[in-house]
Amino acid sequence: MTHPAFSAEPYLFGYRKFWAQRFGVAPELPMSKQEMDALGWDSCDIILVTGDAYIDHPSFGMALIGRVLEAQGFRVGIISQPDWTRVDDFRKLGRPNLFFGVTGGNMDSMVNRYTSDKKIRSNDAYTADGAAGKRPDRAVSVYSHRCREAFKDVPVIIGGIEASLRRIAHYDYWSDTVKKSVLLDSKADLLVYGNGERQIVEIAHRLAHGEAISDITGIRGTAHFVKDIPAGYAVKDSTEVDKPGALMPPQDPYQEQPACETKAPEAAAGESVIKFDKTLLRSQRANTVIRLPAYEAVKDDPILYAHASRVMHGETNPGNARPLIQQHGPRQVWINPPPIPLTTKEMDGVFDLPYSRLPHKTYGKANIPAFEMIQHSVNIMRGCFGGCSFCSITEHEGRIIQSRSEDSIIREIEAIRDTSPAFTGHISDLGGPTANMYRLACKDPKIEAACRKPSCVFPGICPNLNTDHTPLIKLYRRARALPGIKKIFIASGLRYDLAVTSPEYVKELVTHHVGGYLKIAPEHTEQGPLSKMMKPGIGTYDRFKEMFDKYSKEAGKEQYLIPYFIAAHPGTTDLDMLNLALWLKRHGFRADQVQAFLPSPMAIATAMYHSGLDTLHKVGRGADKIFIPKSVKQRRLHKAFLRYHDPNNWPLLREALKEMGRSDLIGNGKYHLIPSFQPKGTGVPTERVQHFRTKHTGQEAGLIGKKRERTGVNPRAAKRSK
Repeated sequence: MTHPAFSAEPYLFGYRKFWAQRFGVAPELPMSKQEMDALGWDSCDIILVTGDAYIDHPSFGMALIGRVLEAQGFRVGIISQPDWTRVDDFRKLGRPNLFFGVTGGNMDSMVNRYTSDKKIRSNDAYTADGAAGKRPDRAVSVYSHRCREAFKDVPVIIGGIEASLRRIAHYDYWSDTVKKSVLLDSKADLLVYGNGERQIVEIAHRLAHGEAISDITGIRGTAHFVKDIPAGYAVKDSTEVDKPGALMPPQDPYQEQPACETKAPEAAAGESVIKFDKTLLRSQRANTVIRLPAYEAVKDDPILYAHASRVMHGETNPGNARPLIQQHGPRQVWINPPPIPLTTKEMDGVFDLPYSRLPHKTYGKANIPAFEMIQHSVNIMRGCFGGCSFCSITEHEGRIIQSRSEDSIIREIEAIRDTSPAFTGHISDLGGPTANMYRLACKDPKIEAACRKPSCVFPGICPNLNTDHTPLIKLYRRARALPGIKKIFIASGLRYDLAVTSPEYVKELVTHHVGGYLKIAPEHTEQGPLSKMMKPGIGTYDRFKEMFDKYSKEAGKEQYLIPYFIAAHPGTTDLDMLNLALWLKRHGFRADQVQAFLPSPMAIATAMYHSGLDTLHKVGRGADKIFIPKSVKQRRLHKAFLRYHDPNNWPLLREALKEMGRSDLIGNGKYHLIPSFQPKGTGVPTERVQHFRTKHTGQEAGLIGKKRERTGVNPRAAKRSK
């Protein structure tokens, strides 16, 4: 299916193949000179450097990009988890003919290494045997510097989730500062953001045809430096798009001179500043770049940072997004509009490539936790139009759903069945960023191309959104009817506010695809935090649970929901967390795994965290502040409310309840939140990392590698309490 607004985009697999296609397809992309020799290669055209272990599976970004480039005829090598303290590992495959492609891996390297409390994690799911410490902090920048040191004249192109989320000046939680675009810190030539197939294929072919990397500009989904505004572009100041309110404190009435410059900003040399009205022609809009406040301005002014975040998030729809430009000292970073979504045919082409679906042979029998989780799962779509403010999926994959065809998905299931040595008949997941957005889209492509809403389902489901789950139901039925398939589980997070619009889907899911437990994410029970998260009210969860229980009973199955919650999200007060704890106790839930909100770069909620303002609305110095639980004690308290049943948390909770005037919740009765006594040997807070495991599949209920950290609750505890 081709989106009408994007029909002019070149077909991903329509390029004339590079001459090196004569070497054929590699069983796995080489990681050593010996493997290159075995393939008959004297050099690599492209070398991809990644912070993850190399697993030749489409769920791993470098494998997918590598196979896409191979399908274009290029010879692609992989440098996985190199020793970044020396340059030697970056030279082991020789000099690439075209470029180095650098990524931190499937996760931002800082999220991968540190918890939301800034403690170093003890393991890494993307490394052999889960070993920690195999990648550096801010891996994209470190790897890029080493590539440049290894071969100074070779272009360096950065991409992946870490580059995507740091493409403009961004708040960095771990240093508590606003940092420059990673394009400057890495000293790379070009940044690719979002799903990178279109961009990287065009870049590779243009370099192969002799173009200089400095001349490759204007490609959607890329960011690069510019000296001057390109000819034909007009510049629009971001304050004309979203006026941030008073940028300076109120003027002192006793001051004789103006406190600040009151004239409108003058255009820089060669720029034309224009103002728009609602009748702006589409062609004029397409040739307009929005100038964000400079790095030097946003790094010291949280209000301007929040303003820049609002403007950036308003330019994420590839149907109407304009380029952005941001000054960083003497340099200017130009961010082109997001990439055009892949068509169904192109998605099929990407996922039908000859992946071995196995870790590289150099890892031997080592266990790679992320691979163990996804080796028998199938990705059926990309993107998410939920727009949750704490989540990074939208900034990376976009809001437009890109779905594979049913035939392509079935072929992959059959390939798993026929080739995986560990397959036992169970498909662990048919999903993606969400379980049930497959083939959902706006009813009118023209409306979709013009829409600027941050979410299609908040504050309610948009009337223009098609919520028909029939294609997904049909896929489930066809997949589970395949010979040799015993069970297909749905492990991706379910968007239950969409599911309740289709009782037939809920019945299908509950009857055939739940392995005893189903995870969903209400995130909170209170309207204050939910409104900042852009999540539906808890009433929608109640409606879904009623349907879930009804259809489980009809199927004769004992099944439970595993709800996830976020602690210490911007806008969450102590009272909100108390009410959530009371809800958990009332429903008999006991949390096994607790995580606090982690401000990932560029997320809407991160702008709230940094500025103290609700950035879902216009920001300014006169705007009301929202409560931000930032202190260590506050975050620990919010997590303690979620684990109200843990004796180690009781001293902290008793102190808080007394301060809140709720001593009535301390006691030894059925309706008290915590007891008045303290068991001997308890009272010291501990960080629990116990992962709840499903009865049938052995999968962790928590998602490995997702950007949002959360709380899982144990349904067994709910059963015991009844």
